[in-house]
Amino acid sequence: MDALSEVLKVLRFNSAIFFNARFTAPWCLASPQADAVARQVHAGSERLLFYHFFAEGSCTVQLADMAPLHVQAGDIILFPHGDAHAMASSGVDGPRPLLDLQGLLRHRPDVLQLGGGGEPTHIICGYLSFDPILCRPVLAALPRVLTVGLRGHEKADWVERSFVYAVAEAAGTEPGGEGVLAKLSEVLVVETLRRYMSQMSEGQTGWLAGLRDRVVGRCLALMHEKPAHPWTLETLAREAGASRSVLAEKFTHYVGQSPIQYLAKWRMALASNLLRRSALSMMQIALEVGYETDAAFSRAFRREFGMPPASWRRRHDPERPPDFKGAKRSMRSTH
Repeated sequence: MDALSEVLKVLRFNSAIFFNARFTAPWCLASPQADAVARQVHAGSERLLFYHFFAEGSCTVQLADMAPLHVQAGDIILFPHGDAHAMASSGVDGPRPLLDLQGLLRHRPDVLQLGGGGEPTHIICGYLSFDPILCRPVLAALPRVLTVGLRGHEKADWVERSFVYAVAEAAGTEPGGEGVLAKLSEVLVVETLRRYMSQMSEGQTGWLAGLRDRVVGRCLALMHEKPAHPWTLETLAREAGASRSVLAEKFTHYVGQSPIQYLAKWRMALASNLLRRSALSMMQIALEVGYETDAAFSRAFRREFGMPPASWRRRHDPERPPDFKGAKRSMRSTH
């Protein structure tokens, strides 16, 4: 049991490959911000996380106000906050054509080819879409760009091999290829997060750094595994094997708020997901996230989102019929 796994259980990723590219030097292109792409792929209120996996060759990646990054075969680069970015073969300068993602998604070329016939680079580019409210703890802990090398690590090597194989299979006619590729895209990104965590320095703070601390990691795991449980600082400290003062100090140091404040926000994130994705009544949702009455739940929800849960539900799903009563789906069944 760990908090990252519990968060990932709740998130419902959707994944797609933008393109399987074989570029030859010199080449360059630019990718727009994720918000623009989300509109093109009709992602609604979902957030997009871009990734590029480099199966062969190397290139330079540039973000505004940041020094250029050099990536090579075996690297995966993530853009957790959807920053616009440019990529080019080494030594290429000048204007970069904006990538026509809408056209690529419409025509779905098996392989996108670009360049002048020099040194080859093989890049597999895609995205994951997810609920930004549920993913807030993870996103807040990530930098604008994250690069991890997957090669040379036994646990990551199989992810790379499987992903490259699935990309080749998806280009064929075998049924289920795209479904397998979507799942492997998730695995690729999750393995990247795990590798990033293993490389974090001892002095770093944030949600991901907190997972590595025995006391804070245990506390986060407990709250994410049983969010509706009537946790108190005392019961959390006892289960985490620490005093209340030690838990409060450590948790605030890493996460930036108290355990009880964090739990309240996570419950509201779960509630927003249930309001948008399920047909549960207000009372059922209240019970799912740890409130004994729908009135107490409504007050807490209004404090977090600035409006009652019923209004929030209508705003985020205006076509939903007004009667939500009678549904019996549990929180886990919506994942």
